[in-house]
Amino acid sequence: MKRYINKYNSSIIAAAALLLLTVTSCKKDYTDPSGPSTDQAFSSPLALTDVAVGLQNVYTANRTGLIYTSIAAGSLLTGETYVVNAGNTDENQLYLGGTSVQNTNTVVTGMWTVANKIIYDANKVLNSVDSIVVDKNYASGVIAYTSIFKALAVGNMAMFWDHVPDTVGSNVAFITSAEGYTKAVQVIDKALNAISANAIGGGFASPIVPAGINIQNTLYALKARYALFAGDYANALAAANQVNLSVASTFNYNSLTTNPIFTLVTSSNNIYQVVDSTMSLPAGLQPDAADKRYPFYVTISASPRFRVKGFYTTTTQAIPVYLPGEITLIKAECYARLHDVTNGLIELNKVVTKTAANDAFGVGAALPAEVALTEAELLTLIYKHRRIELFMAGLALEDERRFGRPVTERKRTYFPFPFVERNDNTNTPDDPAY
Repeated sequence: MKRYINKYNSSIIAAAALLLLTVTSCKKDYTDPSGPSTDQAFSSPLALTDVAVGLQNVYTANRTGLIYTSIAAGSLLTGETYVVNAGNTDENQLYLGGTSVQNTNTVVTGMWTVANKIIYDANKVLNSVDSIVVDKNYASGVIAYTSIFKALAVGNMAMFWDHVPDTVGSNVAFITSAEGYTKAVQVIDKALNAISANAIGGGFASPIVPAGINIQNTLYALKARYALFAGDYANALAAANQVNLSVASTFNYNSLTTNPIFTLVTSSNNIYQVVDSTMSLPAGLQPDAADKRYPFYVTISASPRFRVKGFYTTTTQAIPVYLPGEITLIKAECYARLHDVTNGLIELNKVVTKTAANDAFGVGAALPAEVALTEAELLTLIYKHRRIELFMAGLALEDERRFGRPVTERKRTYFPFPFVERNDNTNTPDDPAY
C-alpha cells in the first residue's frame, strides 16, 4: 500500500510540476501514463481504495498539494504572512497582490490543477463503487472517504475563485463560488446518506486507510463549513450540531510524507513568515494581550522576530482537518445571521473562554467572556475570533469577503483564472478586477 501511494503521489506531483512549468492548455484529462491503467485502478475494491487513498496524499503533500497552496495563498493575501525571500516569485506575487498576481502564477495554477485532478479521480471512484464493491458497508467507506476530498477540492476552488467549473471535462460550464459551496454540500450529503443506509465496515479501516481522519465527524464539519459559506445558515447549524468536538480529525504525516508547511516554510525560513503580533487584524480587532492563542500560533525569536508555530513545528506534526473552535464559531455565526444574538453570544463565548486543556488540539484563548448587545457587534466579534482561532488555516480570505471587510485589508479578493483553463475553455469567465 505504502509503495503504491508513494508511486501514485510521485507521478501526480511530477505531472502537476510539468503542467506548472509548461503552462499549456488543460483538457482535464488526468490519466497518468506512468501509473496503473484505468482497468487496473478500477478493477477491485482494494484497487479502488488505493486510488481514494491517493487523493489524500495529493491533497496534503508537498508544495503542489492543496494544504500548502491554500495556506500560502490565504495567509499572504490577507497579510497573515509576508514573503521572506522575494526570489520566491510566485509567493511574492501573492504578497504584492492586485495585478501582480498573474495567470501563470504557479501557486494559482497548481491549486487549480490539483483541485481538478482530485475531483476527476474522485468522480472516477464514486462512479465505479456500485459496480465494483459488493459489500455495502465497505462501499460506504469508499464513498464517504472519497467524498471528503472531492468536497475539499470543490470548496477550496470556491474560496479562491469567483466562479468554478461545474464539473471536469472539455469546455465545461462554470458556476458561481456560492454554487460551488452548495455543490460541495451536495457531495457530502450523498456520502452521509450512504453511511446512514449502510454503516462503514467490511474492513474499510486502517491500515488500508491512513489513520487520523474521523470520517463521519469530518463530513459533518465540512458540511457545516461550506453550508455557512453558501449562506445556508440553518443547514450549517444543524450540521455543526452533529460534530463531536472532543474527537480530533487530522491529516497525519511521517518521515516520507512530511508536514509541508514545516518542511517548506518553518524549517527553511526562506519562503514566508508571520508578519507581526497583530495576526493581520486592524486596530480594534487585534488579539488581547492575554489571549493564549497568540503564543500558540506565533513564536518570538531573534531573527526574524515573529515565526510560524501552531501546527507547523515538526516534520511529522499532524494538521487538523478542522478545529473544534471552527465548529463552535460556525454555530455562533449561524445564530447571529439568523438574528438570535443571545445564542450566538453563548456559542462565541465558548471559544473565548475555552482553555487549551479543554480543546482537542490545545487551542484556547482563556479570556473573559465578550459582551455584544447587537447583531452587528456580535458579528464583528465572531470575525475577530475566527481570524485568531483559525490563524493560518487558509480560511481568512473567505472570512474577509463574507463579513464585508474593506478591500484594503486584503491583497486580492479572488484569483485570476489560470491560462491552463482559459486557453482550452471558451466558457472561462473574465478575470475579477481585484
